Amino acid sequence: MLAGFLLGKAFSLYQDLEAVMTQSYGPEARGGASSASIVVADYPIAYPFIQNADVLIALSQEGYSRYRSETKPDGVIVIDEGLVNPKADDKTLAIPATKLAEGMGRRIVANVVMLGYFCAISDVITREGMEEAIRTSVKPKTLSLNMKAFEAGFAYAKEEVRGS
Repeated sequence: MLAGFLLGKAFSLYQDLEAVMTQSYGPEARGGASSASIVVADYPIAYPFIQNADVLIALSQEGYSRYRSETKPDGVIVIDEGLVNPKADDKTLAIPATKLAEGMGRRIVANVVMLGYFCAISDVITREGMEEAIRTSVKPKTLSLNMKAFEAGFAYAKEEVRGS
């Protein structure tokens, strides 16, 4: 949910776009399946629910399996390669987000690692907007770790491009 909130905030406050986020939680109280859906436009949004997503970011197998069918066939699919096994015919972009977060000592920032990666590969969100959303949203005691996580994802994408 934090990643969705940060992304929506970056779009709406720092890129002057319209953004609406909806959330869905599984029946588990904590640690279960959840999703954050963001509708973004440069005009007022009349319907806040996604019919066919342009982008799916999956940090779990359950999330991928549940939401893949709601993503356009030619949509961008970004997965945590250590946790998600995509269908053989799916074209996916993969990052070891959880592994990178664990290397920083806090698995919980895998979502922010993923945001850094998405920001680097996407032309829809600016780095400055994402960084400002992080700076103005997370608790001060976690700011350094979250900025480091964002940079790790961003750098991973840039290194991936250089290595191609």
